[in-house]
Amino acid sequence: MTVAAPTLRYKSISIALHWLMLLLFVGVYTSIEIRSNFPRGSDIREFVKATHFTLGLTILALVVARIAARLMNPVPPITPAPPVWQARFAGLVHILLYGLMIGSPIAGWLILSGEGASIPFWGLELPPLIGPNKDFAKQVKELHETAGTIGYWVIGLHALAALFHHYIVKDDTLRRILPWRS
Repeated sequence: MTVAAPTLRYKSISIALHWLMLLLFVGVYTSIEIRSNFPRGSDIREFVKATHFTLGLTILALVVARIAARLMNPVPPITPAPPVWQARFAGLVHILLYGLMIGSPIAGWLILSGEGASIPFWGLELPPLIGPNKDFAKQVKELHETAGTIGYWVIGLHALAALFHHYIVKDDTLRRILPWRS
């Protein structure tokens, strides 16, 4: 009888940040999707928008911790190792995800700054990144919305790839990042 090698896992901090970021993304996307259910200028709509801004900026703050954790801790290898093309494609998806986690919140901050609006963050008001410039804010808003749409696809692809590896390929891609040991 052979015993399978133990799965090498990400460090606890990386696992916690990964799943926390997922929850934050769910909150960011949910808040922006439901805001149109409320009348413009209503208190609930303004609360939902402020939630979107705050959670987005929280993603920006936590991505710094994610990058630090990734730099300080080696990525555990996938067993069995995937083909090179899959590893490269996964690397590209991760770059897109990190670009989304960094670029989208900065774009949102620029939009609010350019509109001359307050930048809410957990009861604080952050300083604007730029002075009022509604034309620039409008251009950045279009990019921000496009990035959000691309984000749906990239996040979905990331999740589908993890499930494909877990259920079809039957490697330890997903088990390495699960919050519980399997």
